[in-house]
Amino acid sequence: MNIICCLKQVPSTETKIRINPQTGLVDTNEVEWVINPYDEYALEMALRIRETLGKGKITVISLGPERVKMALRTALAMGVDEAVQLCDSEFEGLDGLSIGRVLAAAVKKLGFDLVLTGKQAIDDDLAWVPQSIAHFLNIPHCAVVPEVELNRVDQGELVCHREIEGATEIVEVKLPCLVTVQKGKFQPRYPTLKLMMAAKKKEIPVWDRNTLGVDPSQLTRRVECIGHRLPPERKPGKILEGDVNQVVPELVRLLRDEAKVV
Repeated sequence: MNIICCLKQVPSTETKIRINPQTGLVDTNEVEWVINPYDEYALEMALRIRETLGKGKITVISLGPERVKMALRTALAMGVDEAVQLCDSEFEGLDGLSIGRVLAAAVKKLGFDLVLTGKQAIDDDLAWVPQSIAHFLNIPHCAVVPEVELNRVDQGELVCHREIEGATEIVEVKLPCLVTVQKGKFQPRYPTLKLMMAAKKKEIPVWDRNTLGVDPSQLTRRVECIGHRLPPERKPGKILEGDVNQVVPELVRLLRDEAKVV
């Protein structure tokens, strides 16, 4: 099975966010960049599918500047076979629909049986790029999947356990297809030292619009970010001290008059 994993590099959840006063946008100078956590679950699913079948090839692709090579090398160190970076000045500032168009062109060029992505990216939480990829590839997709069954792969079907509110939906999807992966029972594995050393030496090709055959006139930027702002600071909490007979009435008064929750 030929599996393609699409990765996005996002700021670490431990990064302290600062707003650039000149641009009004997030200052990325001191941001620590990591693989989107949901994409890590997609990677783990790909690796386990290959291990279960005892055969197959996994290729990771990522659209972005030079720094995304770090994410691609991390994926190589986890055990994937190949990595490709998509980079071109025409790819900057694209909306999700056009990002999907570019990624779909790369997937089609590589050849595939299964495309795996995280269910969403933790930086924008829009969850629209995977569906765009499936649209441009004209293949079925199944979203928010923590687990798959492989007993029907020989018949050209993948059985997906899809999370819905209060239940699990079992979906049979014809291959080739795209699956967006949710956190499941398997944690993403750590890179091994041997694969880390090999990943440093691995050549990562860079594909531009000419390599992909993407027409710049078809790329759109319909979504514009006009600014970021931090949430308002929370008021400091109050600590009530004293005898319980005095504290309880005061606590009730504060909850009723100030917090307005009772």
